[in-house]
Amino acid sequence: MCQGGDSLWRAQGQSASFGLCGLCRRDIWTKKKERPMRVDLGARAGQNRRMKQGLPYVPDGRVIGLLGGSFDPAHKGHVHITREALKRFGLDEVWWLVSPGNPLKAEGPAPIAERMARARDVMQHPRVKISDFEQRAGTRYTAETLRALMAVYPKVRFVWLMGADNLAQFDQWRDWRWIMEHVPVGVLARPEERLRARGATAADIYRRFRLQSRESHALGESVAPAWCFVNVPMRDISSSDIRARGAW
Repeated sequence: MCQGGDSLWRAQGQSASFGLCGLCRRDIWTKKKERPMRVDLGARAGQNRRMKQGLPYVPDGRVIGLLGGSFDPAHKGHVHITREALKRFGLDEVWWLVSPGNPLKAEGPAPIAERMARARDVMQHPRVKISDFEQRAGTRYTAETLRALMAVYPKVRFVWLMGADNLAQFDQWRDWRWIMEHVPVGVLARPEERLRARGATAADIYRRFRLQSRESHALGESVAPAWCFVNVPMRDISSSDIRARGAW
């Protein structure tokens, strides 16, 4: 993985670095007073039925880690952290949530069909699925995506996966407290990023809900709020470097 991570394209056109490079989230929220999302339950039920068409069957009680980003393109670094997450957090599966293009940015990622194909070619593992769920659901923020997934799969346990850089700015994400209160969060980072991650606002507020790294296998079965930080040696590769070389 690269040292600084990819730039993240945001709904507001802002950018920031991300420890797990290539995983762009569009969650940086303005400093305006946060408005809770409202859900029309009747409309949501119909949408759930439509979204579930073509989605994989998941047995009740399954524990699924979610790794979101643009994957523009997917590479061996993504594969490495995915295998580590499966091993460290007691996950049954990991889903890569390939984000659709951001309509507010003039230069978006490659077409989602190409990024999905590349991701499937790079990540060949029986316990990893490549998903365009966010495009199906029409969600823009992580909290929206999680709400939609939990509505479609109410008896599945989801774990959100992120890098140390995202934990450092997590309190700027839209509905970040809702995320912490509803799904366990697994943080993967280089050993040298430990202090920065532990000093994050979210880490401080939810300090008493943190699992020690030796307890990481229990994260998938933990009741939120619960989070765990594990050290993972990263691969020196990034999506931005691949694009800069003209290899994508």
